[in-house]
Amino acid sequence: MAFSNGIADFRSDTVTQPTDAMRSAMASAEVGDDVYGEDPTIRELEEASAELVGTEAALFVPSGTMGNQIAISVHTRPGDGLICAQTAHVGRYEGGGPAANSGVQLMYVNTPNGQISAEDVELLTSSLDHHLPRPSLLTWENTHNVSGGTLVSCEMMESTGQAAREAGLAIHLDGARLFNACAATGLDPTQYVKHVDSVQFCLSKALGAPVGSVVAGSREFVNEAHRRRKRLGGGMRQAGILAAAGLLALEHRNELSADHALARSLASAINERFPGAANPPQSNIVVVNEAAIERVQGSWKLTLEAAGIKVGYIGRGLLRFVTHRDVSDEDVARVLAVLDDLGTS
Repeated sequence: MAFSNGIADFRSDTVTQPTDAMRSAMASAEVGDDVYGEDPTIRELEEASAELVGTEAALFVPSGTMGNQIAISVHTRPGDGLICAQTAHVGRYEGGGPAANSGVQLMYVNTPNGQISAEDVELLTSSLDHHLPRPSLLTWENTHNVSGGTLVSCEMMESTGQAAREAGLAIHLDGARLFNACAATGLDPTQYVKHVDSVQFCLSKALGAPVGSVVAGSREFVNEAHRRRKRLGGGMRQAGILAAAGLLALEHRNELSADHALARSLASAINERFPGAANPPQSNIVVVNEAAIERVQGSWKLTLEAAGIKVGYIGRGLLRFVTHRDVSDEDVARVLAVLDDLGTS
């Protein structure tokens, strides 16, 4: 679906519009009061999600941030340490949630692309000195947003996970774009989730639903997650209207490879003009270094916006282009036209 205002919006895959099929399913969804456990469409989504990722149970939540915060709360106690990449979403983009909601201190691994090795975990867990926070949780982010949608391999998740378990840590996967990882590798989501105790994945990013995420794990974990969802104000009533769109989103999860192909096309074309300006994308995110774009006067981001093209800004001089269902080859051509115009202006 093209944006009606003529804007090419590459800021995020969260800007996708619900499809006509989603709108129709939402309008006709069978609903009940989910706080009472009586919404059949919510139950269908949760059961389908658990089966899809290979867990005992799942819980629908309003957002990925809430899903992550619930998991952190379940797996930790106040004063514990949470091991994650220093650019992890849970630490950078969730409003200080680990500290505010769970009293947890972040223990960062200095890694640019979400990779955390067994040695990293061993270093952070080797001392039980009472002066230090006690690490109790390792959190992955796959794909890793800030580095450009990079992948954490199942092999790394397994080897690092073994070290984490030997140290007594629980493991959570922030799989906001888990299905992008699956599309890039051809692996089933169960291959990633089998290495963790809980997982959160978004329905409202690449999958294109208007609202919602799912957090999944054992029945014991989900029972406790349900309590934490209530505590955070995440209980919803006739939410089957939202779940109906989520069910359709899951059905179309295997279409994400088209987004990845578009990201590769964009990055390749930028690098043909300015070698090394764009990261070679592993999924649907392209990070571009403005400093590598010669002839830019001021900000290329502002130049793009003047041409009706929106992009993200993830750091000083770093632009983020996210491909998704609602951008096209024509929109990529618009980006390249602006780039080419820099040489003639």
